[in-house]
Amino acid sequence: MDEDEELLGIGAFARRVGLAPSALRFYDDCGVLRPARVDEATGYRQYAEAQAARGVRLRRLRAAGLPLVDVAVVLDGPPHAARDVLRAHLERTRRTVDEAQAVVEGFLWEAAGNAQGRCARARVDGAELAAAVRQVAPAAAVGMASEEFPMLGSVLLELVDGEVRLVATDRYRLAVRVLRAEAFEGGPRKLLIGAGAARDLAEWAVRRMTVVVECGPETMDAEGTQEAAGFRLRGAVEGECWEPPRERGRSPRQDPDAFPDYRLILEGLEPGRYRVIVDRGGLRDAVAGRGGVVALEARMGRGGEQELEVTGGEQPPVRLRAVFHVKHDAVKHEAVPRIAFDPAVLVPALEAGVGPDALLEIASEVRPVVVRSADQGSFTTLVMPVSERAGAGTGEGRTDG
Repeated sequence: MDEDEELLGIGAFARRVGLAPSALRFYDDCGVLRPARVDEATGYRQYAEAQAARGVRLRRLRAAGLPLVDVAVVLDGPPHAARDVLRAHLERTRRTVDEAQAVVEGFLWEAAGNAQGRCARARVDGAELAAAVRQVAPAAAVGMASEEFPMLGSVLLELVDGEVRLVATDRYRLAVRVLRAEAFEGGPRKLLIGAGAARDLAEWAVRRMTVVVECGPETMDAEGTQEAAGFRLRGAVEGECWEPPRERGRSPRQDPDAFPDYRLILEGLEPGRYRVIVDRGGLRDAVAGRGGVVALEARMGRGGEQELEVTGGEQPPVRLRAVFHVKHDAVKHEAVPRIAFDPAVLVPALEAGVGPDALLEIASEVRPVVVRSADQGSFTTLVMPVSERAGAGTGEGRTDG
């Protein structure tokens, strides 16, 4: 790079290429669009004007739905590999359009109070709220874990700092989704919503263009028993309202103060030293149906291409095209560690993701793994690895201490 060349800050470069700054940070993390310079003191990214063409091509390929693994081949691979990737994606796109058209045509054929006290209110998109609940709720505890820790069988809903936050955990997974409210007042408020009520909430909200989430203060009844915070959703049409079943008093299942402090968990995460990008659906299918523990190992294929090998469950290995790298320059020589999971924990985390890619941020083989997607930075899932020697489903091999 020419030392005299004028560099663009991340905001200016984002406007230049039509990408959000958060997307540029993600693509830097994934190694597909590195900044020309990163300030060592502040971490501030700067880009060269010559990188704009690559940024625009990256944006257009992502808008066309290409997974990052395939984008890397188109941008940096040999021409014959780029052609193969593009032709395969074009065929997948045609099949998707045909399937969507059949579904839509089928549906077309079938189709012939005022809260007491000071409430916190947040207006959000109804479909987005429903999607957020459906992403997060599968991480809530069930069975014996829910009986032992009743609050973990619910979804935590918070109204705070202009956001609606949804959190669920069964101790081996943690799912967090943040929605930025279109309008917000009052707060902060928090409450727990049972898993069944959360499903009903999603069914109601998905049919509304906008939803106002209202959460009132905790109250006392005539006998001095503390009542859970009042909670309801209101639609845009007068009279549209949804409320969860109310219980007298506040049971442990309803006590938001008993819910684990997810902020401490997120703040205590070790930085991911290793990053693996892989096709989300491919990894889900490779892991699903395997009994026992599955192991993931980033490796070089026979032709020198990067692969993620999935083994375990007395089934043949599956190798997926992947992109992986070590984040910090000081450890560039290190290999990505082999890491094992309980399929019953990893598969739901992958199913809850959005977009074609899964990004696994790995600190070590015994620390929580962050599962992210490029298309939705507001959704974070943590998955605990297990000991490869232990059987899945027993909890004995989990490495959370």
